[in-house]
Amino acid sequence: MRATVTQIGNSTGVILPKEVAARLKVKKGDSVFLTETPDGYAITPYDPEFETQMKAARRGMAKYRNALHELAKK
Repeated sequence: MRATVTQIGNSTGVILPKEVAARLKVKKGDSVFLTETPDGYAITPYDPEFETQMKAARRGMAKYRNALHELAKK
């Protein structure tokens, strides 16, 4: 599938075809994230940094499960 690179104000932008935007479930004004891969770049509506932070949070919650459970009672 082809996308067009165009001038948008003082920036350069890529126009996503309707089908791509629908599949990504993004609309005008939404943010997307570019991740470098060995084959180029991947575009996703999900922040890979946030996923890394959530994995760390899940590990912490599992480690301190009992303490968090006790704190929730109060």
